[in-house]
Amino acid sequence: MRAPSLPPLVVSLVSCLTLASALAASEAKPYFTLHEVGPGVFAAICVPGSGAGSNAGFIIGDDGVAVVDTFQSSAAAEQLLAAIRERTKLPIHFVVNTHYHLDHVAGNGVFRDAGATIVAQRNVRAWERTENLKWWAPNVPPDKRTWVESFVLPNLVYDDGVDLYLGNRRLEVRVLPGHTGSDSVVFVPDADVVFTGDLFWNATLPNTTDADTAAWVTSDERLLADHPAATLVPGHGEVGKAADVAAFRGYLEALRGAVASARRNGLSGEALVSEVRGRLAPRFARWGFYDHFITPNITQMDAELAGTKRHPIPVR
Repeated sequence: MRAPSLPPLVVSLVSCLTLASALAASEAKPYFTLHEVGPGVFAAICVPGSGAGSNAGFIIGDDGVAVVDTFQSSAAAEQLLAAIRERTKLPIHFVVNTHYHLDHVAGNGVFRDAGATIVAQRNVRAWERTENLKWWAPNVPPDKRTWVESFVLPNLVYDDGVDLYLGNRRLEVRVLPGHTGSDSVVFVPDADVVFTGDLFWNATLPNTTDADTAAWVTSDERLLADHPAATLVPGHGEVGKAADVAAFRGYLEALRGAVASARRNGLSGEALVSEVRGRLAPRFARWGFYDHFITPNITQMDAELAGTKRHPIPVR
């Protein structure tokens, strides 16, 4: 069953979905392209306009499978499950949700029903059915509320990270701050592959609704320091390497710098947005979703630097 169609505000979050393509899509249309990025490690890269909403992936171990994120719809998750079953009959032991945003968790039920334990940072469980309603605020349509409140929650949570084992194959799940306050990365040491969730968007402007960009820059620096030769699977965009993460970090730094400069010069509102757009366009206008995300990125950065930006309240 497909997830309900989304209003424009949610389209800002779910970067691979457009209303027209969602209405035209058929069940036979692929939601993702599959890439083996290491031995038994697969990246499922969202097909733009398919309704998958984000990237996902899976790791095949000695005695089972772990899935990283579950897309925005059950139909996309079912297609991922079918792709796994084409490659192995081993049980699916785990799903790791890299953060709470709906385009990464809405397919959890498909894998719960297949026997997986859903694993995530503690805030994902707290925010998945609540914070995801804000994309329609203040008047949440009843069908959207029903959909969000039906999301399958993680049933194993951690604060800072956890090691998961697929037989002898170890996965290192670690919490890094920046994008939402609930972000995890999944490192497969024997393949040198990192699933970054939305801490890395490859040549694509990000959703910064919940972001602490100073922490985000630091987390991307840590990814570069800890995994300089790794293959990195982003939350959105194509599979990348360290240089791509560095370029994305550069966008965050440029955004922070341009907004801070405009504020020092006394600009606000539309004048600030216009000034910052003009400064960033030469470097980033060709990136994915530039026109769609650049204005909210600027206004949200302005609020962050002013200390007025709302962030979800962490679980204690």
